[in-house]
Amino acid sequence: MSATIVLTEATDAVWLCPRPLELSPSRFPLIPLLPHRMALKHLPSEIWSQILEHVYASYGPEGGVSEVDAVRLRQALLLVSKDLNAAALPIFYARVYISSLRVLDRFAMRLHVADQRWDSIRRIPYSAPGRWVQTLDLEQLRCASEEDVLHLDTVINRIFPLVPFLSELIVNAHTYLSRRALFAFTYRDGAQNLRVLKGIQLITSARTGEDTFVELLQACTRLEELEIVGSGVDPADLPAYDSHADDAATYQLHLPFLRKLVALSMPSSPALFALLHSSLPALRHLTLTPYDEDSVPCSLVPRLISAHGGKLTSLHLYTVKQWPTLLFPTPDTLLDICPSLKHLSLELPLPGLTLTRAERHELEILSIPRPKQEFWVVLERLLPKLPRLRFVRARDVKWLAEGMSSRALQTGVQGEMSLWRRKLGRRGIQLLDGEWKPGTD
Repeated sequence: MSATIVLTEATDAVWLCPRPLELSPSRFPLIPLLPHRMALKHLPSEIWSQILEHVYASYGPEGGVSEVDAVRLRQALLLVSKDLNAAALPIFYARVYISSLRVLDRFAMRLHVADQRWDSIRRIPYSAPGRWVQTLDLEQLRCASEEDVLHLDTVINRIFPLVPFLSELIVNAHTYLSRRALFAFTYRDGAQNLRVLKGIQLITSARTGEDTFVELLQACTRLEELEIVGSGVDPADLPAYDSHADDAATYQLHLPFLRKLVALSMPSSPALFALLHSSLPALRHLTLTPYDEDSVPCSLVPRLISAHGGKLTSLHLYTVKQWPTLLFPTPDTLLDICPSLKHLSLELPLPGLTLTRAERHELEILSIPRPKQEFWVVLERLLPKLPRLRFVRARDVKWLAEGMSSRALQTGVQGEMSLWRRKLGRRGIQLLDGEWKPGTD
């Protein structure tokens, strides 16, 4: 007599009935040898994209992975499966970091070949992987000769039209982009998508004529961060600067989202002139190299601080240390010009800061190159008007390591640091070194 298998609807259990015709037939549950394997749930592509973004973010300096290993791990992830490759490939190309001309050549060729194969039948007008590129980081790419500079400029000129959704461009500050490359970047599709532009080198100039970079700024209406680097200054070679209202009208920029501006080693340029005469309602962070108008007649730096200082919460004054290093004075009225500052970073020679327009200021962090007794007199006079000051940072100094002798800790800059720490500590203010570390007794 054959056995009968009975399925119950309530529990989906399987019962084995060896003798179903017996008066009292017995039944035994059928237990599988292996546990039941549940079917994997289908995840939407958006969730896979978020997972892969976290994975790719961990393959970098923040995750403690070297650049060579990071590239190998990112490429290996594309080989897991066809489905995973389809989800990971746009993320793989979203952030491109290039450190050599050879790699840049291969990347440009990949974009060019893909664009040539793209046909008009597809619903998307822009080819892949060019349309996936959102960040192009060339900060580590340095040119060793004039031929390399020309070759880099040519390759970049080919890449710009193929990356319409590029939102972040970072170039090496020692690399000068030609008018041809800036023109190609300005008049490409998607120029308004740019959010971050860093490392652009411009030539210091007192003229106010037409400028290709200003045309680029006029096209990038959604720009949020801008970093430009000038060529320094030789006061003997620069003519006196004279502004004209007509020039100011033609240089109006529409940058409603620009919140961070960095302009180093640049007393004057058409771009700085345009930024001076433009409304920048979102500007909160400003970094400049100080140039006073007495020493450098064409300098626009004091006027730029006066024009936009009322909105600033962070003002950094910094001089790039390259030979010969020229240091110029800073206005003493910075606190009056910038009443909303939370962080002020000064450069040598330290100014004799004053506060005359208000009884108190909301400054919380003050950074100086190194403590000096002359500046302590100025700071001590201001402390009653700075009730929210919590940190004073010596950005060019580090605390000596533990184990040094007491004599070493009380001499030179370390001795001045220790003296400032004790004086500021009585007022509830911490003295930090260049690594933002407080000193220990």
